[in-house]
Amino acid sequence: MDKLNVVIADDHPIVLVGVRELVERDERFCVVGQATCSNDLVALLDQVRVDLVITDFNMPADSPYGDGLKLVEYLKRHYPSVQILVLTMISNPLILTRLQELGVVGVIQKCQLHDEIQAALKAVALGNPLQNSGPQAVSVIEAAALDQRFAKLSPKEHEILRLFISGQSVNDIARGLNRSAKTISTQKISAMRKLEVSSDQDLLAYCIERQLFN
Repeated sequence: MDKLNVVIADDHPIVLVGVRELVERDERFCVVGQATCSNDLVALLDQVRVDLVITDFNMPADSPYGDGLKLVEYLKRHYPSVQILVLTMISNPLILTRLQELGVVGVIQKCQLHDEIQAALKAVALGNPLQNSGPQAVSVIEAAALDQRFAKLSPKEHEILRLFISGQSVNDIARGLNRSAKTISTQKISAMRKLEVSSDQDLLAYCIERQLFN
């Protein structure tokens, strides 16, 4: 049987090495490339035949392909035959639901990488869906707020929501934008007030349902 070609994408070199080592233990797979950003990942997909992409959910997003949900949506739209396995540290059920809706073959929590990668590869090789452990996905909540509220956001609030919906925490956003976590939290709360949502889940539901950051 021909081996399945794999590309691994992660901006942390240690993770790249670790995932590659785990994949290469399975003789059914062959690692044909590595990427540290979405630009490199897309370039590889254009150059070689790839059966499976194993990609981090959060990567440097300063490219037209972005990261997180935006990147997965791009990959599914432009490379529909390529299977996608997502590595992440996030556990928000709304984001997990959206990933399932997009058709990824599985989501693996990085903290359980060594325990789950072999099971994930086996499922991919056999064409079976991966049964993920951890938080279970739930139906996306129907947000009642009017879309006009979104226009009230300031540019800074808009950017913070874009990063938040990609899976970044307040602390992650603060580090990336070189601001204090308190400032980011205050601006996020202000945005939530303008959208008239009272929880992170409602905020994610509002943005995902309306595909505001696609």
